[in-house]
Amino acid sequence: MNRRNTLLVLVALIALLLGSFAGVAQDEKVLVIGHTETTDAYDPANGFTGTTHMVNHVAYDQLVTFPDDSAAEILPKLADSWEISEDGMTYTFSLNQDAVFANGDDVTAEDVVFSFNRLKYRDGNPSFLADPIDSLEAIDDDTVAITLVEPRPSFLSEITSAVFSVTNADVVRANGGTDAMDAAETDEAGAYLDSNSAGSGPYILASWEPQDRTELVRNEGYWGEQPYFDRVIIINMPEAATKIVALEAGQIDIALDLNSDQVAEFEGNADIQVHRGLSNWTHFIIMNTDESLSGPFADPKVQLAVRYALDYDGYKTLWGGVTPGTNMWVGLFSAFGEDRAFSRDLDKARELLAEAGYPDGLDMPLEYPDTTIGGVPFSTNAQKIQSDLAEAGINVILQPGEMQVALERYRSGDHTNGYWLWGPDILDPVDFTSFLPGGKVATERNNWQLEDVPEDIQGLIARAKTASDTDERLEVYTALQEFIQQYGPFAPFNVPEQPSATRADIEGYIFHPHWTLDVAILSRGM
Repeated sequence: MNRRNTLLVLVALIALLLGSFAGVAQDEKVLVIGHTETTDAYDPANGFTGTTHMVNHVAYDQLVTFPDDSAAEILPKLADSWEISEDGMTYTFSLNQDAVFANGDDVTAEDVVFSFNRLKYRDGNPSFLADPIDSLEAIDDDTVAITLVEPRPSFLSEITSAVFSVTNADVVRANGGTDAMDAAETDEAGAYLDSNSAGSGPYILASWEPQDRTELVRNEGYWGEQPYFDRVIIINMPEAATKIVALEAGQIDIALDLNSDQVAEFEGNADIQVHRGLSNWTHFIIMNTDESLSGPFADPKVQLAVRYALDYDGYKTLWGGVTPGTNMWVGLFSAFGEDRAFSRDLDKARELLAEAGYPDGLDMPLEYPDTTIGGVPFSTNAQKIQSDLAEAGINVILQPGEMQVALERYRSGDHTNGYWLWGPDILDPVDFTSFLPGGKVATERNNWQLEDVPEDIQGLIARAKTASDTDERLEVYTALQEFIQQYGPFAPFNVPEQPSATRADIEGYIFHPHWTLDVAILSRGM
């Protein structure tokens, strides 16, 4: 099929996909976004993907937030102000007395207690983020105290996340929700919250058709500044070509999840604006430390050989971006950048394999999801990994899988070796502890235990979780990154660009490393 006929077919498909927006009034101000949907749920206590964060960031409010364009400071949101106890264990928040939920109910301290406890006990994907919380107390209607298990300097950054959205306790309870300790077995509000929101944000979740479309409508009673658009429609468009054609035709206003080559199609088009920036995704190889699962790839020497065998410049040629020094996202304080990243050294890789007992090479199964995220196809990188490692004598056997199946094997730690990506759960260097023994990725997903590393490293890991002094944090995280570069079971290889494009009349577009896009600050120019 030639390009013209292909485009005609795509336009027809888009027309079917978008339809006539039944129920949308002629005079409504509507924003349409083409996006590769990754939603697992919209229930704040259960959803934990990029799409979920983008939607729940505006369907709910959190106690505190970041600036629109960075994670440089903590700003008030539902909380007007807060105090931290001298021991760093208790945070007391004073709520904004003007804040109300979409149904008109006041936002109270009891709602905060309910929401955080439900997150903790719901046992959803993001529930681990509430583990640092020991207890919550509603001191009065407008004051809530949160006591931690131990001092945690990153706590304010953590609760900017949409998983810490404050929900209307009465509405959630009326639809089967609970914040009791047995919520994992008894809470039944998930289905309701996947199609309706119970928040105080500038938008209300109107509907979700999984892997098809999500619709938000303006919260007319929003207690803050009203957003410009009456309705936001997010269409699942996994194919970049579909998004490109739809944007050029004016059928969508924003195309997300593109790559550098794809946005080049818009050069010279006065109707399109291209936005470039560094993504928050770190692409990496993970090698299981359980020898019964990964065989020789549980050996730190073999893991180091893999790091030396990768063609880092080649990934930058494909996707732009930078080469990360470790699995700490390059945008965080103390993260190793390209000046401390690996460079390819095939002789060193072969030498290490020989020292490990594999002078003639070895086979490496590589599991990965057959999907595209942020404009980067996993299959393209997997094939390049296969080609790179072959030059060092490692025969990579590609094992693509359906997203949910592959994700379950990865999250359960039952995989052999895998190719995945990571976006920081917390915009703070403490996020890196997920990749250290005892952390979510290192231990739960890769069987790397605390007892597997020297006692001095165990001590550094403990300090990393509680250190608040800037100089101490720099010292600790530098030492841990140096350790993992030599002995860790991960091979991070690229943080790609995150290009996107909008119609020229869309104003206020800002990529954010946490919630990707804040639709509440967008407008349409004349």
